[in-house]
Formats: sequence, structure tokens, C-alpha cells
Amino acid sequence: MGLGTYFRLARAGFVLAREGAFSLAEGQPIPPSAKALVSVARLIEKRDVRKTGRVTRLANALNRLGPTYVKLGQMLATRRDIVGGSVADDLARLQDAMPPFDPSLVPGLLEEALGEKARALKDVSPPIAAASIAQVHRATLVHPDGQEETVAVKLLRPGIEARFKSDLAGLYALARAAERIVPGAKRFRGRYIVDTLARSAALEMDLRMEASAISEMADNTKDDPGFAVPVVHWGQTARAVLTTSWIDAIPVRDVARIDAAGLSRPELARALVRNFLRHAIRDGFFHADMHPGNLFADPTTGNIVAVDLGITGRIGRREQRFLAEILYGFITRNYRRIAELHIEIGYVPETHSIADFAQALRAIGEPLVGRGADEISMARVLGQLLDVTELFDMEARPELVLLQKNMVLVEGTARLLDPQFNMWEAAEPIVSEWVRRAVGPLGQAEIVRDEVRALLGAVRRLPEIAARAEGVLGDIEADHHIAKVRDPLLVALGWGGLIVLGLAGFAILAWLLG
Repeated sequence: MGLGTYFRLARAGFVLAREGAFSLAEGQPIPPSAKALVSVARLIEKRDVRKTGRVTRLANALNRLGPTYVKLGQMLATRRDIVGGSVADDLARLQDAMPPFDPSLVPGLLEEALGEKARALKDVSPPIAAASIAQVHRATLVHPDGQEETVAVKLLRPGIEARFKSDLAGLYALARAAERIVPGAKRFRGRYIVDTLARSAALEMDLRMEASAISEMADNTKDDPGFAVPVVHWGQTARAVLTTSWIDAIPVRDVARIDAAGLSRPELARALVRNFLRHAIRDGFFHADMHPGNLFADPTTGNIVAVDLGITGRIGRREQRFLAEILYGFITRNYRRIAELHIEIGYVPETHSIADFAQALRAIGEPLVGRGADEISMARVLGQLLDVTELFDMEARPELVLLQKNMVLVEGTARLLDPQFNMWEAAEPIVSEWVRRAVGPLGQAEIVRDEVRALLGAVRRLPEIAARAEGVLGDIEADHHIAKVRDPLLVALGWGGLIVLGLAGFAILAWLLG
């Protein structure tokens, strides 16, 4: 690492110490030397942190440290198993907003990214929104036939990739040092967290990936009522530039304009929630940053229009089924079915009692009975569910936590539109339809199809498995001690062991792909 990286790490340490980040080390199994360093760092904490003994403005500290740390905080907000519930809640309030960069750089950046195609963009406005990685401008796109269209142009911040690379190098160094100095730190899987951050940042800093996400969402939702996304202009889209149709609509937070336009806020709230659930349960692909700033109400069509798909989430078939049946179980108060599902899918070990787990789930669901619409929070129920499952040895499922985090945003926006909005009532038709379809002939046929595909995939890999087994056998025969063994029974057992291992690997592979 260069001196600049060390300087940035030192500054980050100072800012985090001031905001109380080192209070997280309290109660952790760290060696005396590390405890002494933590004690020194905590001497510069702000007074309110020292009084309460917890992080009060960690999100603000990360915003001050810049885009890499903002993204790290957003990712850690989905990992309650690592940072704990209170810190995750604090991080969930991170606002990804930064001052815009110099507008005089925009023409050069467009030409560098698009070449001659940049000439089709004119009248580029000052930035209308600026986040940690990119900012958005309004512009006019001149089509080859001379027609003009108002578009939104998203531009990466200059130098952002180099900044991330430098900051990530420092975070990797910290993770390695922590694992060497504090043995207990290995359970936090620091290097894995930085790996995840690096992959996420690499995707988010290639705006073609966001364009692809918008295109996929458009295909998935083309026949869905009440929801739309912008249209991508691929000719003026590149790694550092994304051009889409301009959304001439009303921000959902501007309820006065929505009322003046004659739109029904309860209907908009219903459309938002139902479409989010369709995306997650039906498609397994959802917008993972649906805060009010990314959602608009179209006064012409009455649709909810979602923008900024830089962060999306995916869940597999098992998780889609899990989510649908979990929500259906709470709607119908079938707590035993929820408990059985956790064990069937393998989230909770079979060593736990279904009856005990169902009892814990009942403690979550029953307080909802008879409550007012404004008191029934689906997001809170899912959060409680994730907390309870930890008691039953369920491993953290980051994709489910990301889904639950986004459900908090969706639910909050729905309540902004309609304070009396009932999430469960709105969700019931979507969830029930999916469950009926899943247990019907079509759903069973899809399960069989997936199993056959998994089996065929495993069969295609048999030659590779056999080649690896042959290589292992060659290594065994080359070993001096094993080469002296001539007992036919041992040789037979060796071959038998390889065959068993091969079959076991085949079975595990088929199960994983299923």
C-alpha cells in the first residue's frame, strides 16, 4: 500500500472513533493488546456516544468518509448477523447523496465514453441528482431522423474507480490484520465482506449493467398493471454513461401534487406493493433501492415508475417459494406450516422441534390479530422472523435480509401515500395466487423440469468428475507409502471409496442445483 492509502485509513479510523464505531468491540473476545488500542481510540469519542455507549451517528461518519464506505455501510445494513440489530438499523438510514462534481467536466466525459455518439446529446443541464458513484443530468437526444427527445443521462464520477481501488486495498489490509491480531475476528469474515463489496462496486460502476437490469425489469413487467421503468437508449449508453427516457412524473413524496393531479394515493400504494411482491416472488429479481426518491407517479397512466436500478436483488426458486409460503402462512395464521417449511428447505436443522419453532412464530404473528392497518408492518414481521430463526441455528441469508430491507422502504413509501395502508391485505391476492399455482399441476411440472435440468447438468459433468477421480488415484499410487500396499482388499476398498465419493459428489451436486 502507498502512503496515500495509509493516510486515508488513518483518517477513516479517526472519523469512526469520533462517531463511536469502536464501541462495537465491547464484549467481543479480543486480546488485551487490542483492548488497550480500543480504549485509546474511545478517548476521542463524542460525548453523546460515551454517555449512551453505542454508535449514534455511524451513518453520518460513513457519509463523510466517501463512496466506498457508504457502499460498505449499505452492505453491512443487510448483515444483522455481523453488526447486530441496532447498528444495522443505523446503517439502513444511510443517504447515498454527495455534492455534484464540476459541470464543466461533463462534455469531455461524454465524448470520452461515447465518442461520436456523444454529439447526439445536447442541452445537457446542470446535475439534478448526485450520489456517491454517479450523477444525473437532463439532456436532449437528437435521433438520426432529426426527432428530439428529452432524456436522463447518468454519468460516473471522474476518478471513482481509482478511489474505490485504493480504499478497497486499505480495507483488505485491515481485514487481514484483524484476522492475524484478533483470532475471533475470523468469524466476521472480513475479507469475504470486502470481496462482496468489490464485486458489488464493480457491477455498479459499469452502467451497462444497470441498463441491462432496466431492460430485464421491463421485459418481466411489460404486462403488469400499474408499474413501469424507463426505456434504455443503448446507442448513448456505455460503461461510464447511461441514457434513458426522461420520466415526466410526480415524485411519490409530493402527495400534494399527486392529489392535484387527481391520482388515487391508495391505488398507487397498492400498485407499488403488489408489483414489488410480483418481482420478488414471481421473477426472483427486484429493485433493491425503492426509496421515495427513486419512485414517481405518472399522471398520464397512473403507473408507479421506478428509476435508478443500480442496486438490484435476486432470489432463487427455493427463496421465492420460501417467501411466498412464509407470507401466506402469516396471512392464514398457519404457523406450523411456516416452521415445517424452514426445515424442509434446510434453513433450520432437523434437530429442532417443529412445535417449538411454530410456538416462536406464533409469538410474532398473533399480536397482529385485531390491530389497525397502520399498526401492521410486514417488514417488521419479516425482521422479527429473521431474528427468531437465529435462535434456531438458521444461517444468515443475505439475499433475504436485502429483500426485507427493501420491504421496509416499500412499506414506508406505501404508508406515505396512504397512512391507513394495510400491507397484508394488499399482499394477499399476489401471495395466494402464487401459492395456488405452485401447488397446482403447472407448479409441480416446473419443479420436475428443474429437477431434470439439474440431473442433466450433473450428468454432463461426470467426465470431469471421473478425470478428477483418476488424478486423485494417480496421486495416491505415486505416494511412497501407499505404493507399498499390495493387499487386494485394501486396493478394493480404495476403489470402492473413490466410487462412493464420486456418487456422493454427484448426489450433492444434483441437490445443490435443484
